[in-house]
Amino acid sequence: MRDDSESGDGVSFPIVLLFVALAAVVLAMPAPAGMEPAAQRLLAVAVLMAGLWMTQAISLAATSLIPLALFPLLGIMDAKTTAKSFVADALFLYLGGMVIALGVERWNLHRRIALHVLRIVGVSPRRMVAGFALASFGLSMWISNTATTMLMLPIALALLQVMSDTESGTAADSSQSGLSDRLAIPLLLVLAYGASLGGMATLVGSPTNAVAVGIYREQVPHGADLVFSRWLMACGPVALVYLGLMLLVMTWRLPGASASDQTIRSELVARLRELGRMSIAEKRMLLIFAVTALLWVFREPLEIGSQQLLPGWQRLYASGISWVFADRELQAALAAKQAVSDSTVAVLMAILMFAIPSGTRTAAGRIIPLMDWRTANRLPWDMILLFGGGFALAAGFETTGLSVWLAGRLQECLADQPAPLVVAAVCAFLVTLTELTSNVATVSAILPALLALSQPLGMDPRMLLIPATLATSASFMLPVGTPPNAIVFGSGRIPAAQMARYGFLLNLIGVPLLTAATWLIIRPVLGIP
Repeated sequence: MRDDSESGDGVSFPIVLLFVALAAVVLAMPAPAGMEPAAQRLLAVAVLMAGLWMTQAISLAATSLIPLALFPLLGIMDAKTTAKSFVADALFLYLGGMVIALGVERWNLHRRIALHVLRIVGVSPRRMVAGFALASFGLSMWISNTATTMLMLPIALALLQVMSDTESGTAADSSQSGLSDRLAIPLLLVLAYGASLGGMATLVGSPTNAVAVGIYREQVPHGADLVFSRWLMACGPVALVYLGLMLLVMTWRLPGASASDQTIRSELVARLRELGRMSIAEKRMLLIFAVTALLWVFREPLEIGSQQLLPGWQRLYASGISWVFADRELQAALAAKQAVSDSTVAVLMAILMFAIPSGTRTAAGRIIPLMDWRTANRLPWDMILLFGGGFALAAGFETTGLSVWLAGRLQECLADQPAPLVVAAVCAFLVTLTELTSNVATVSAILPALLALSQPLGMDPRMLLIPATLATSASFMLPVGTPPNAIVFGSGRIPAAQMARYGFLLNLIGVPLLTAATWLIIRPVLGIP
Protein backbone atom coordinates (compact mmCIF):
# COMPACT_ATOMS: atom_id res chain seq x y z
CA MET A 1 0.00 0.00 0.00
CA ARG A 2 1.25 3.50 -0.83
CA ASP A 3 -0.90 6.33 0.41
CA ASP A 4 1.13 9.04 -1.21
CA SER A 5 2.68 8.12 -4.47
CA GLU A 6 6.41 7.63 -4.06
CA SER A 7 7.03 6.10 -7.43
CA GLY A 8 10.60 5.92 -8.57
CA ASP A 9 12.06 7.34 -11.76
CA GLY A 10 13.40 4.01 -13.04
CA VAL A 11 11.82 1.41 -15.28
CA SER A 12 11.86 -2.39 -15.14
CA PHE A 13 11.58 -3.59 -18.75
CA PRO A 14 11.21 -7.33 -17.93
CA ILE A 15 8.21 -6.62 -15.68
CA VAL A 16 6.67 -4.28 -18.27
CA LEU A 17 7.06 -6.95 -20.95
CA LEU A 18 5.59 -9.58 -18.61
CA PHE A 19 2.38 -7.63 -18.04
CA VAL A 20 2.11 -6.61 -21.69
CA ALA A 21 2.32 -10.32 -22.53
CA LEU A 22 -0.32 -11.17 -19.89
CA ALA A 23 -2.63 -8.50 -21.30
CA ALA A 24 -2.09 -9.89 -24.81
CA VAL A 25 -2.99 -13.39 -23.58
CA VAL A 26 -6.23 -12.06 -22.06
CA LEU A 27 -7.05 -10.38 -25.38
CA ALA A 28 -6.30 -13.49 -27.42
CA MET A 29 -8.07 -16.09 -25.29
CA PRO A 30 -11.72 -16.99 -25.96
CA ALA A 31 -14.13 -14.76 -24.05
CA PRO A 32 -15.51 -16.46 -20.92
CA ALA A 33 -19.20 -17.26 -20.92
CA GLY A 34 -21.33 -14.20 -20.42
CA MET A 35 -18.54 -11.68 -20.89
CA GLU A 36 -18.99 -9.04 -23.60
CA PRO A 37 -16.08 -8.51 -26.05
CA ALA A 38 -15.60 -4.92 -24.82
CA ALA A 39 -15.43 -6.21 -21.25
CA GLN A 40 -12.73 -8.70 -22.25
CA ARG A 41 -10.69 -5.90 -23.81
CA LEU A 42 -11.13 -3.84 -20.66
CA LEU A 43 -10.03 -6.81 -18.57
CA ALA A 44 -6.79 -6.93 -20.56
CA VAL A 45 -6.19 -3.23 -19.90
CA ALA A 46 -7.04 -3.72 -16.22
CA VAL A 47 -4.50 -6.57 -15.96
CA LEU A 48 -1.85 -4.36 -17.55
CA MET A 49 -2.61 -1.35 -15.35
CA ALA A 50 -2.96 -3.32 -12.12
CA GLY A 51 0.33 -5.11 -12.74
CA LEU A 52 2.21 -1.90 -13.52
CA TRP A 53 0.60 -0.10 -10.58
CA MET A 54 1.42 -2.87 -8.12
CA THR A 55 5.00 -3.42 -9.26
CA GLN A 56 5.66 0.24 -10.17
CA ALA A 57 7.68 -1.02 -13.13
CA ILE A 58 7.04 2.42 -14.64
CA SER A 59 5.83 5.63 -13.02
CA LEU A 60 2.42 5.37 -11.34
CA ALA A 61 1.36 8.55 -13.14
CA ALA A 62 2.36 7.14 -16.54
CA THR A 63 0.38 3.97 -15.88
CA SER A 64 -2.63 6.09 -14.92
CA LEU A 65 -2.66 7.69 -18.37
CA ILE A 66 -3.09 4.34 -20.16
CA PRO A 67 -6.93 4.60 -20.41
CA LEU A 68 -6.62 7.84 -22.39
CA ALA A 69 -4.72 5.91 -25.06
CA LEU A 70 -6.05 2.34 -24.95
CA PHE A 71 -9.75 2.87 -24.18
CA PRO A 72 -10.41 4.68 -27.48
CA LEU A 73 -8.02 2.45 -29.48
CA LEU A 74 -9.67 -0.74 -28.21
CA GLY A 75 -13.23 0.55 -28.52
CA ILE A 76 -13.88 0.45 -24.77
CA MET A 77 -14.97 4.11 -24.49
CA ASP A 78 -14.58 7.02 -26.88
CA ALA A 79 -11.85 9.59 -26.25
CA LYS A 80 -14.16 12.35 -25.01
CA THR A 81 -15.95 10.10 -22.52
CA THR A 82 -12.66 8.67 -21.28
CA ALA A 83 -11.18 12.14 -20.72
CA LYS A 84 -14.29 13.26 -18.81
CA SER A 85 -14.11 10.20 -16.55
CA PHE A 86 -10.68 11.34 -15.30
CA VAL A 87 -12.21 14.32 -13.49
CA ALA A 88 -14.44 13.58 -10.51
CA ASP A 89 -15.64 15.57 -7.54
CA ALA A 90 -13.48 13.56 -5.13
CA LEU A 91 -10.37 14.58 -7.06
CA PHE A 92 -10.86 18.24 -6.13
CA LEU A 93 -11.57 17.37 -2.52
CA TYR A 94 -8.10 15.83 -2.34
CA LEU A 95 -6.52 18.69 -4.31
CA GLY A 96 -8.03 21.40 -2.11
CA GLY A 97 -7.20 19.48 1.05
CA MET A 98 -3.59 19.11 -0.03
CA VAL A 99 -3.26 22.87 -0.66
CA ILE A 100 -4.50 23.51 2.88
CA ALA A 101 -2.04 20.91 4.21
CA LEU A 102 0.81 22.62 2.37
CA GLY A 103 -0.22 25.89 4.00
CA VAL A 104 -0.09 24.28 7.45
CA GLU A 105 3.44 23.06 6.67
CA ARG A 106 4.53 26.35 5.11
CA TRP A 107 3.91 28.32 8.31
CA ASN A 108 5.24 25.61 10.66
CA LEU A 109 1.88 25.15 12.37
CA HIS A 110 2.24 21.36 12.28
CA ARG A 111 5.28 21.41 14.62
CA ARG A 112 3.56 23.61 17.17
CA ILE A 113 0.51 21.33 17.17
CA ALA A 114 2.64 18.20 17.64
CA LEU A 115 4.71 19.66 20.49
CA HIS A 116 1.63 20.89 22.33
CA VAL A 117 0.05 17.45 22.07
CA LEU A 118 3.15 15.95 23.71
CA ARG A 119 3.14 18.65 26.40
CA ILE A 120 -0.45 17.76 27.25
CA VAL A 121 -0.10 13.97 27.33
CA GLY A 122 3.25 13.87 29.16
CA VAL A 123 6.73 12.44 28.54
CA SER A 124 6.86 9.18 30.49
CA PRO A 125 7.58 6.22 28.16
CA ARG A 126 3.97 5.06 27.79
CA ARG A 127 2.58 8.57 27.63
CA MET A 128 5.22 9.62 25.12
CA VAL A 129 4.35 6.76 22.80
CA ALA A 130 0.65 7.57 23.21
CA GLY A 131 1.34 11.26 22.61
CA PHE A 132 3.26 10.67 19.39
CA ALA A 133 0.57 8.25 18.22
CA LEU A 134 -2.18 10.79 18.95
CA ALA A 135 -0.27 13.64 17.28
CA SER A 136 0.43 11.49 14.22
CA PHE A 137 -3.18 10.27 14.15
CA GLY A 138 -4.65 13.76 14.51
CA LEU A 139 -2.41 15.41 11.91
CA SER A 140 -2.90 12.58 9.43
CA MET A 141 -6.66 13.14 9.49
CA TRP A 142 -5.97 16.35 7.54
CA ILE A 143 -2.39 16.12 6.21
CA SER A 144 -0.93 13.35 4.05
CA ASN A 145 0.39 10.31 5.89
CA THR A 146 3.86 10.73 4.42
CA ALA A 147 4.12 14.41 5.39
CA THR A 148 2.86 13.68 8.91
CA THR A 149 5.48 10.99 9.48
CA MET A 150 8.30 13.08 8.04
CA LEU A 151 7.35 16.03 10.23
CA MET A 152 7.10 13.99 13.44
CA LEU A 153 10.21 11.86 12.93
CA PRO A 154 12.84 14.56 13.71
CA ILE A 155 11.08 15.40 16.99
CA ALA A 156 11.00 11.73 17.98
CA LEU A 157 14.66 11.18 17.10
CA ALA A 158 15.70 14.32 19.01
CA LEU A 159 13.89 13.17 22.15
CA LEU A 160 15.40 9.69 21.88
CA GLN A 161 18.84 11.32 21.65
CA VAL A 162 18.12 13.35 24.80
CA MET A 163 17.20 10.15 26.62
CA SER A 164 20.35 8.42 25.39
CA ASP A 165 22.56 11.34 26.49
CA THR A 166 20.86 11.40 29.89
CA GLU A 167 21.41 7.67 30.40
CA SER A 168 25.11 7.90 29.53
CA GLY A 169 25.64 10.97 31.74
CA THR A 170 23.88 9.75 34.90
CA ALA A 171 24.15 6.71 37.11
CA ALA A 172 20.75 5.36 36.18
CA ASP A 173 19.77 2.07 37.75
CA SER A 174 19.71 -1.11 35.71
CA SER A 175 15.96 -0.94 35.21
CA GLN A 176 16.35 2.35 33.34
CA SER A 177 19.55 1.45 31.45
CA GLY A 178 19.07 1.42 27.69
CA LEU A 179 15.54 2.76 27.91
CA SER A 180 16.04 4.91 24.83
CA ASP A 181 16.83 1.80 22.77
CA ARG A 182 13.79 -0.03 24.16
CA LEU A 183 11.60 2.99 23.49
CA ALA A 184 12.89 3.61 19.95
CA ILE A 185 11.00 0.76 18.26
CA PRO A 186 7.49 1.45 19.64
CA LEU A 187 7.94 5.23 19.51
CA LEU A 188 8.98 5.27 15.85
CA LEU A 189 6.51 2.60 14.76
CA VAL A 190 3.53 4.44 16.25
CA LEU A 191 4.40 7.43 14.05
CA ALA A 192 3.82 5.31 10.95
CA TYR A 193 0.93 3.30 12.35
CA GLY A 194 -0.80 6.36 13.80
CA ALA A 195 -0.52 8.14 10.44
CA SER A 196 -2.09 5.19 8.61
CA LEU A 197 -4.93 4.92 11.14
CA GLY A 198 -5.56 8.67 11.15
CA GLY A 199 -5.91 8.47 7.38
CA MET A 200 -8.87 6.11 7.83
CA ALA A 201 -10.92 8.64 9.80
CA THR A 202 -11.65 11.33 7.17
CA LEU A 203 -12.20 11.56 3.43
CA VAL A 204 -9.11 13.76 3.08
CA GLY A 205 -6.97 11.68 5.45
CA SER A 206 -6.00 9.22 2.74
CA PRO A 207 -6.39 9.42 -1.04
CA THR A 208 -7.75 5.88 -0.89
CA ASN A 209 -10.89 7.11 0.86
CA ALA A 210 -11.57 9.84 -1.70
CA VAL A 211 -11.00 7.43 -4.60
CA ALA A 212 -13.34 4.88 -3.01
CA VAL A 213 -16.10 7.46 -2.58
CA GLY A 214 -15.59 8.63 -6.16
CA ILE A 215 -16.02 5.08 -7.43
CA TYR A 216 -19.08 4.61 -5.22
CA ARG A 217 -20.71 7.76 -6.59
CA GLU A 218 -19.93 6.64 -10.15
CA GLN A 219 -21.44 3.17 -9.74
CA VAL A 220 -24.22 3.91 -7.23
CA PRO A 221 -25.40 7.38 -8.30
CA HIS A 222 -28.76 7.05 -6.56
CA GLY A 223 -27.41 5.57 -3.33
CA ALA A 224 -27.09 7.37 0.00
CA ASP A 225 -24.16 9.74 -0.38
CA LEU A 226 -20.98 9.38 1.68
CA VAL A 227 -20.19 12.97 2.68
CA PHE A 228 -17.37 14.12 4.92
CA SER A 229 -19.40 14.24 8.14
CA ARG A 230 -20.92 10.78 7.68
CA TRP A 231 -17.56 9.22 6.86
CA LEU A 232 -16.04 10.86 9.95
CA MET A 233 -18.85 9.70 12.25
CA ALA A 234 -18.79 6.15 10.88
CA CYS A 235 -15.05 5.61 10.39
CA GLY A 236 -13.61 7.93 13.05
CA PRO A 237 -14.72 5.67 15.94
CA VAL A 238 -13.39 2.60 14.08
CA ALA A 239 -10.01 4.29 13.60
CA LEU A 240 -9.93 5.35 17.28
CA VAL A 241 -10.67 1.82 18.48
CA TYR A 242 -7.95 0.50 16.18
CA LEU A 243 -5.59 3.18 17.56
CA GLY A 244 -6.33 2.10 21.13
CA LEU A 245 -5.65 -1.56 20.32
CA MET A 246 -2.46 -0.57 18.50
CA LEU A 247 -1.25 1.33 21.58
CA LEU A 248 -1.95 -1.68 23.81
CA VAL A 249 0.19 -3.83 21.54
CA MET A 250 3.00 -1.26 21.34
CA THR A 251 3.19 -0.23 25.02
CA TRP A 252 2.38 -3.30 27.09
CA ARG A 253 6.08 -3.91 27.95
CA LEU A 254 7.00 -0.27 28.52
CA PRO A 255 7.41 1.20 32.03
CA GLY A 256 5.04 3.88 33.22
CA ALA A 257 7.87 6.30 34.16
CA SER A 258 11.63 6.71 33.66
CA ALA A 259 14.54 8.62 35.20
CA SER A 260 14.78 10.73 32.04
CA ASP A 261 11.29 12.19 32.24
CA GLN A 262 12.31 15.55 33.68
CA THR A 263 15.12 16.07 31.15
CA ILE A 264 12.84 15.23 28.24
CA ARG A 265 10.21 17.60 29.62
CA SER A 266 12.82 20.37 29.68
CA GLU A 267 13.77 19.61 26.06
CA LEU A 268 10.13 19.81 25.07
CA VAL A 269 9.73 23.19 26.77
CA ALA A 270 12.92 24.42 25.07
CA ARG A 271 11.62 23.45 21.62
CA LEU A 272 8.34 25.21 22.28
CA ARG A 273 10.30 28.26 23.44
CA GLU A 274 12.32 28.17 20.22
CA LEU A 275 9.09 28.43 18.24
CA GLY A 276 8.22 31.61 20.13
CA ARG A 277 4.79 33.16 20.14
CA MET A 278 2.37 32.15 17.45
CA SER A 279 2.88 34.37 14.41
CA ILE A 280 0.07 36.17 12.61
CA ALA A 281 0.49 33.76 9.70
CA GLU A 282 0.13 30.75 12.00
CA LYS A 283 -3.00 32.20 13.60
CA ARG A 284 -4.61 32.87 10.23
CA MET A 285 -3.61 29.44 8.95
CA LEU A 286 -5.05 27.84 12.08
CA LEU A 287 -8.29 29.75 11.46
CA ILE A 288 -8.43 28.49 7.86
CA PHE A 289 -7.71 24.97 9.08
CA ALA A 290 -10.43 25.11 11.75
CA VAL A 291 -13.07 26.76 9.56
CA THR A 292 -12.48 24.21 6.79
CA ALA A 293 -12.89 21.32 9.23
CA LEU A 294 -16.08 22.82 10.65
CA LEU A 295 -17.56 23.44 7.19
CA TRP A 296 -16.80 19.84 6.22
CA VAL A 297 -18.28 18.39 9.39
CA PHE A 298 -21.44 20.52 9.49
CA ARG A 299 -22.33 20.77 5.78
CA GLU A 300 -24.87 17.95 5.98
CA PRO A 301 -27.12 17.34 8.99
CA LEU A 302 -25.31 15.38 11.68
CA GLU A 303 -27.30 12.19 12.11
CA ILE A 304 -26.91 8.93 13.99
CA GLY A 305 -29.25 6.51 12.31
CA SER A 306 -32.57 8.36 12.01
CA GLN A 307 -31.77 10.82 14.83
CA GLN A 308 -30.69 14.30 13.64
CA LEU A 309 -28.29 16.02 16.03
CA LEU A 310 -27.63 19.25 14.10
CA PRO A 311 -28.97 20.71 10.83
CA GLY A 312 -26.56 21.16 7.96
CA TRP A 313 -25.39 24.62 6.86
CA GLN A 314 -25.99 23.80 3.18
CA ARG A 315 -29.76 23.91 3.63
CA LEU A 316 -29.52 27.10 5.70
CA TYR A 317 -27.36 28.66 3.00
CA ALA A 318 -29.86 27.59 0.30
CA SER A 319 -32.69 29.25 2.23
CA GLY A 320 -30.71 32.44 2.83
CA ILE A 321 -29.43 32.89 -0.73
CA SER A 322 -32.87 32.19 -2.23
CA TRP A 323 -34.36 34.85 0.09
CA VAL A 324 -31.74 37.37 -1.13
CA PHE A 325 -32.55 36.67 -4.80
CA ALA A 326 -36.24 35.91 -4.21
CA ASP A 327 -35.84 32.69 -6.17
CA ARG A 328 -37.40 29.50 -4.84
CA GLU A 329 -36.02 27.42 -7.69
CA LEU A 330 -32.53 28.48 -6.59
CA GLN A 331 -33.25 27.22 -3.09
CA ALA A 332 -34.31 23.83 -4.41
CA ALA A 333 -31.24 23.62 -6.63
CA LEU A 334 -28.80 24.52 -3.83
CA ALA A 335 -30.43 22.20 -1.32
CA ALA A 336 -30.30 19.26 -3.73
CA LYS A 337 -28.03 16.30 -3.10
CA GLN A 338 -24.44 17.04 -4.23
CA ALA A 339 -25.30 20.59 -5.36
CA VAL A 340 -22.58 21.65 -2.94
CA SER A 341 -20.00 19.09 -1.85
CA ASP A 342 -16.99 18.74 0.42
CA SER A 343 -14.78 19.53 -2.57
CA THR A 344 -16.58 22.89 -2.90
CA VAL A 345 -15.43 23.76 0.61
CA ALA A 346 -11.88 22.49 0.04
CA VAL A 347 -11.39 24.44 -3.19
CA LEU A 348 -13.01 27.62 -1.80
CA MET A 349 -10.75 27.66 1.27
CA ALA A 350 -7.70 26.86 -0.85
CA ILE A 351 -8.49 29.82 -3.14
CA LEU A 352 -8.94 32.11 -0.13
CA MET A 353 -5.44 31.21 1.05
CA PHE A 354 -4.03 32.82 -2.09
CA ALA A 355 -5.83 36.08 -1.21
CA ILE A 356 -5.51 36.28 2.60
CA PRO A 357 -2.36 38.18 3.73
CA SER A 358 -0.02 36.24 5.99
CA GLY A 359 1.01 39.32 7.94
CA THR A 360 4.50 39.31 6.43
CA ARG A 361 6.05 41.19 3.54
CA THR A 362 8.88 40.68 1.07
CA ALA A 363 12.04 42.79 1.18
CA ALA A 364 10.42 44.97 -1.49
CA GLY A 365 7.37 45.52 0.73
CA ARG A 366 4.94 43.28 -1.15
CA ILE A 367 2.34 41.42 0.91
CA ILE A 368 2.95 37.66 1.18
CA PRO A 369 -0.30 35.60 1.07
CA LEU A 370 -0.87 32.46 3.12
CA MET A 371 -0.33 30.43 -0.06
CA ASP A 372 1.58 31.04 -3.27
CA TRP A 373 1.82 28.94 -6.39
CA ARG A 374 5.46 28.02 -5.78
CA THR A 375 4.34 26.23 -2.61
CA ALA A 376 1.11 24.86 -4.11
CA ASN A 377 3.07 23.47 -7.05
CA ARG A 378 4.40 20.85 -4.63
CA LEU A 379 1.05 19.12 -4.98
CA PRO A 380 1.48 15.40 -5.73
CA TRP A 381 0.47 15.63 -9.38
CA ASP A 382 1.32 11.98 -9.95
CA MET A 383 -1.22 11.03 -7.26
CA ILE A 384 -3.80 13.30 -8.90
CA LEU A 385 -3.28 11.47 -12.19
CA LEU A 386 -3.53 8.19 -10.30
CA PHE A 387 -6.95 9.33 -9.09
CA GLY A 388 -8.01 9.99 -12.66
CA GLY A 389 -6.77 6.61 -13.88
CA GLY A 390 -8.73 4.89 -11.12
CA PHE A 391 -11.90 6.79 -11.97
CA ALA A 392 -11.50 5.99 -15.67
CA LEU A 393 -10.99 2.31 -14.93
CA ALA A 394 -14.09 2.31 -12.72
CA ALA A 395 -16.11 4.00 -15.48
CA GLY A 396 -14.92 1.34 -17.92
CA PHE A 397 -16.01 -1.43 -15.54
CA GLU A 398 -19.47 0.10 -15.42
CA THR A 399 -19.78 0.88 -19.13
CA THR A 400 -18.71 -2.56 -20.39
CA GLY A 401 -20.52 -4.55 -17.70
CA LEU A 402 -17.25 -6.11 -16.51
CA SER A 403 -18.04 -5.27 -12.89
CA VAL A 404 -21.34 -7.15 -13.16
CA TRP A 405 -19.62 -10.17 -14.72
CA LEU A 406 -16.91 -10.24 -12.01
CA ALA A 407 -19.57 -9.84 -9.35
CA GLY A 408 -21.27 -12.91 -10.75
CA ARG A 409 -18.09 -14.95 -10.42
CA LEU A 410 -17.50 -13.65 -6.89
CA GLN A 411 -21.09 -14.42 -6.06
CA GLU A 412 -20.54 -18.04 -7.07
CA CYS A 413 -17.74 -18.23 -4.49
CA LEU A 414 -19.54 -16.32 -1.75
CA ALA A 415 -23.13 -17.35 -2.47
CA ASP A 416 -25.13 -18.41 0.59
CA GLN A 417 -22.28 -17.33 2.87
CA PRO A 418 -23.19 -15.21 5.92
CA ALA A 419 -22.66 -11.49 5.34
CA PRO A 420 -20.07 -11.21 8.18
CA LEU A 421 -18.04 -13.99 6.55
CA VAL A 422 -18.15 -12.14 3.22
CA VAL A 423 -16.89 -8.94 4.86
CA ALA A 424 -14.20 -10.82 6.79
CA ALA A 425 -12.99 -12.58 3.64
CA VAL A 426 -12.82 -9.29 1.71
CA CYS A 427 -10.93 -7.58 4.56
CA ALA A 428 -8.46 -10.46 4.95
CA PHE A 429 -7.77 -10.49 1.22
CA LEU A 430 -7.20 -6.73 1.01
CA VAL A 431 -5.13 -6.50 4.21
CA THR A 432 -2.80 -9.12 2.75
CA LEU A 433 -2.75 -7.67 -0.77
CA THR A 434 -1.94 -4.10 0.27
CA GLU A 435 1.25 -5.13 2.06
CA LEU A 436 2.84 -5.30 -1.40
CA THR A 437 0.62 -3.17 -3.61
CA SER A 438 -0.60 0.40 -3.98
CA ASN A 439 -3.77 0.88 -1.94
CA VAL A 440 -5.24 3.36 -4.43
CA ALA A 441 -4.57 0.97 -7.30
CA THR A 442 -6.06 -1.92 -5.31
CA VAL A 443 -9.20 0.04 -4.48
CA SER A 444 -9.54 1.15 -8.10
CA ALA A 445 -9.32 -2.43 -9.37
CA ILE A 446 -11.34 -4.24 -6.66
CA LEU A 447 -14.12 -1.89 -5.54
CA PRO A 448 -16.11 -1.84 -8.81
CA ALA A 449 -16.56 -5.61 -8.57
CA LEU A 450 -17.40 -5.47 -4.84
CA LEU A 451 -20.04 -2.80 -5.39
CA ALA A 452 -21.64 -4.87 -8.13
CA LEU A 453 -21.53 -7.90 -5.82
CA SER A 454 -23.51 -6.16 -3.06
CA GLN A 455 -26.86 -6.29 -4.88
CA PRO A 456 -27.01 -10.04 -5.58
CA LEU A 457 -25.89 -10.68 -1.99
CA GLY A 458 -28.66 -8.40 -0.73
CA MET A 459 -26.23 -6.09 1.07
CA ASP A 460 -26.10 -2.30 1.16
CA PRO A 461 -23.06 -1.32 -1.02
CA ARG A 462 -21.59 0.65 1.89
CA MET A 463 -21.36 -2.54 3.95
CA LEU A 464 -18.67 -3.77 1.56
CA LEU A 465 -17.24 -0.44 0.40
CA ILE A 466 -16.24 0.98 3.79
CA PRO A 467 -14.57 -2.05 5.44
CA ALA A 468 -12.81 -2.87 2.16
CA THR A 469 -11.49 0.69 1.89
CA LEU A 470 -10.35 0.77 5.53
CA ALA A 471 -8.66 -2.62 5.09
CA THR A 472 -6.41 -1.16 2.39
CA SER A 473 -5.03 1.30 4.98
CA ALA A 474 -4.16 -1.51 7.42
CA SER A 475 -0.66 -2.18 6.11
CA PHE A 476 1.75 -2.51 9.03
CA MET A 477 4.16 -5.40 8.40
CA LEU A 478 6.66 -4.36 5.73
CA PRO A 479 8.76 -1.24 5.05
CA VAL A 480 7.49 -1.30 1.46
CA GLY A 481 3.87 -1.48 2.63
CA THR A 482 3.43 2.28 2.96
CA PRO A 483 5.62 5.42 2.84
CA PRO A 484 5.25 6.02 6.62
CA ASN A 485 6.60 2.51 7.24
CA ALA A 486 9.52 3.17 4.90
CA ILE A 487 10.31 6.54 6.53
CA VAL A 488 10.57 5.23 10.09
CA PHE A 489 12.39 2.09 8.93
CA GLY A 490 14.94 4.36 7.23
CA SER A 491 15.92 5.79 10.63
CA GLY A 492 17.97 2.63 11.19
CA ARG A 493 16.47 2.09 14.65
CA ILE A 494 13.87 -0.54 13.71
CA PRO A 495 14.82 -4.14 12.79
CA ALA A 496 12.72 -5.50 9.93
CA ALA A 497 11.79 -8.54 12.03
CA GLN A 498 10.33 -6.31 14.76
CA MET A 499 8.25 -4.35 12.27
CA ALA A 500 6.97 -7.60 10.77
CA ARG A 501 6.11 -9.02 14.20
CA TYR A 502 4.19 -5.97 15.40
CA GLY A 503 2.61 -5.48 11.99
CA PHE A 504 1.44 -9.08 11.79
CA LEU A 505 -0.32 -8.74 15.16
CA LEU A 506 -2.03 -5.55 14.03
CA ASN A 507 -3.10 -7.17 10.77
CA LEU A 508 -4.60 -10.08 12.71
CA ILE A 509 -6.46 -7.61 14.91
CA GLY A 510 -7.68 -5.62 11.91
CA VAL A 511 -9.76 -8.28 10.16
CA PRO A 512 -12.13 -9.13 13.06
CA LEU A 513 -12.15 -5.49 14.18
CA LEU A 514 -13.27 -4.17 10.79
CA THR A 515 -15.80 -6.98 10.43
CA ALA A 516 -17.33 -6.33 13.86
CA ALA A 517 -17.22 -2.55 13.39
CA THR A 518 -19.20 -2.85 10.16
CA TRP A 519 -22.20 -4.11 12.15
CA LEU A 520 -21.65 -2.44 15.52
CA ILE A 521 -20.54 1.05 14.41
CA ILE A 522 -20.77 1.73 10.66
CA ARG A 523 -24.20 0.21 10.12
CA PRO A 524 -26.08 2.02 12.94
CA VAL A 525 -24.29 5.36 12.39
CA LEU A 526 -25.18 5.40 8.69
CA GLY A 527 -28.69 4.11 9.36
CA ILE A 528 -28.27 1.07 7.11
CA PRO A 529 -31.29 -1.24 7.51
